[in-house]
Amino acid sequence: MPVKTIRDLKPAGKRVLVRVDFNVPLDKATGAVTDDLRIRAALPTIRFLLENNARVILMSHLGRPDGERDDKYSLRPVQKRLAELLGQPVALSHDCDSADTRRMADELEDGQVLLLENLRFHAGETKNNPDFAKALASLGELYVNDAFGTAHRAHASTEGIPRLLGKGVAGFLMEKELQFLADELAAPKRPFLAVLGGAKVSGKIDVITNLLDKVDAVLVGGGMIFTFFKAMGLEIGASLLEEDRIQLAADTLELFQKKGVELLLPVDVLVAEKVEAGAATRIVDREEMPAGWIGVDIGPRTRELFAARIDAAAMAVWNGPMGVFEIEDFAAGTKDVARALGGMRGRGGLSIVGGGDSAAAVKAFGLEDRFSHISTGGGASLELLEGRALPGVVALEQS
Repeated sequence: MPVKTIRDLKPAGKRVLVRVDFNVPLDKATGAVTDDLRIRAALPTIRFLLENNARVILMSHLGRPDGERDDKYSLRPVQKRLAELLGQPVALSHDCDSADTRRMADELEDGQVLLLENLRFHAGETKNNPDFAKALASLGELYVNDAFGTAHRAHASTEGIPRLLGKGVAGFLMEKELQFLADELAAPKRPFLAVLGGAKVSGKIDVITNLLDKVDAVLVGGGMIFTFFKAMGLEIGASLLEEDRIQLAADTLELFQKKGVELLLPVDVLVAEKVEAGAATRIVDREEMPAGWIGVDIGPRTRELFAARIDAAAMAVWNGPMGVFEIEDFAAGTKDVARALGGMRGRGGLSIVGGGDSAAAVKAFGLEDRFSHISTGGGASLELLEGRALPGVVALEQS
């Protein structure tokens, strides 16, 4: 994508505003960071700037404080963890746009780091308020966006600042995300598969439509299969159904036939009496769904079928689990698909996880190191897969 990167900057002696995504989980009892993946993902960009004698000003949100100061969403725990990872002090401002914040920014020296307090303590952040964006922009001279997870939002820190400064570049994480989720998908290696799951057809239909002209086959699992089954005239028991999307599912099946693209739906299903651990379960063919039972995962024959297709692919993108993987009894389908996709890298294939629940599943199964790329942005990655422009990226293209 036509975006300049941090390598194009000459940051020595300059105050560099860096939008990062430090929206990390905190321990409810201690307040400590429980998963520092997003902090570590931003380290290459931060270290590059520090090594090039920049004065680094980091901006992030945490949680949903709804435009008001709430100490449980303070970035203090992030400040502590970031300082540990960098091996140097990190200052934290009390606010984003106060006179004291301006003083701290002005007093920064080369190689020092200032973290602004939670951007979403101000309603102007999510509303992309021009005055708030101007106040933030006044703190720095250069702008870097390394927060792919928020690039699909036109907020003051993602869209407002680069327009005001007239210059903005992508950090290393943003560059990597765009490389895999935009550039690689524009000219995919073949055979190219899309593996799609999740609860609803409505949540993935735009992805399916956008990828239809790019992929060689689409493998579908998750709760949305039952709306497809219903459109095929099959019994689905008490499984999840989008009643108002049955015709959409039927139209999609017809579209695949017209395009000559293969759509693989499960041939068997794991059904349960209840969606809870320890519930009675059965494996049934998709034509034999029992009344009153709930589909919770793809079955073993489908797992083998999907794994075989993945093993023959050169590139695959995955978005959405195959079942209710959060419950161990129903996790086999998602786990086997994750293992098959994770095996592609070892034979020279390219495997991309589009964030969200898929990324959470990969982490839960301990398979992070096996994939070519795991996106840090669920919503942003989904919108890119849908073919949408991301405001935070567009602002960099045009700045």
